[in-house]
Amino acid sequence: MVLGVLAAEKGLTFMEAFLFSALVFAGSAQFIALELWGTPLAIGIIVFTTLIVNLRHMLMSAAITPAISVWPKRYSFTSLLFLADEIWAVALTRAQRTELRPSFYFGLALPFYLAWITSTLTGHAIGRSIGDPAQFGADFAFTAVFLALLTGLWSGRTSILPWLTAALAALVIDTIWHGPWPILIGGLSGTLVGALQYGFMKQEDSPDDRRIAPDEGSP
Repeated sequence: MVLGVLAAEKGLTFMEAFLFSALVFAGSAQFIALELWGTPLAIGIIVFTTLIVNLRHMLMSAAITPAISVWPKRYSFTSLLFLADEIWAVALTRAQRTELRPSFYFGLALPFYLAWITSTLTGHAIGRSIGDPAQFGADFAFTAVFLALLTGLWSGRTSILPWLTAALAALVIDTIWHGPWPILIGGLSGTLVGALQYGFMKQEDSPDDRRIAPDEGSP
């Protein structure tokens, strides 16, 4: 709804707001695009910024690929269209606990997709009467959503180092470059530390592969 309110403030028509959510379906990229929306329209900057922000989907899809690669191709390819942050987080949590089936994934994704479009249009319809959504604290909604998602992805003490690395890297980069770079570099930094940590843990847990040759007389 906040997105719809902001879209109305930027002058998007009802149909444009509908197409904006139905075709793009990427919350953070849509909010950033609206922040950059102005006259004259800086199309190149908007496209480049949304590209950088959505590069995180490469990391997200890599994480969930083991769970969906066994599906029929028509399901696995279609599922990537709905790989929004919230859907990804819930689906990944499910995959870590049990088998992730297409019925569960699309039973989660399709209602979310329809709710996203409906909420955008609702916000657009009432947006001009609400005014600035920040006066109601609605500008914190995005942050609250991601904090809630983190609690579901927590896997114990092993999560601390990658999460702290991602957060610190994002904060440092944000003081240097404003825009999408903190999201991308924070995500890559946390992923790299998590991969290195996983590699060290596997080395510590791996048994000694050395084999003792049997005596010549052994059967």
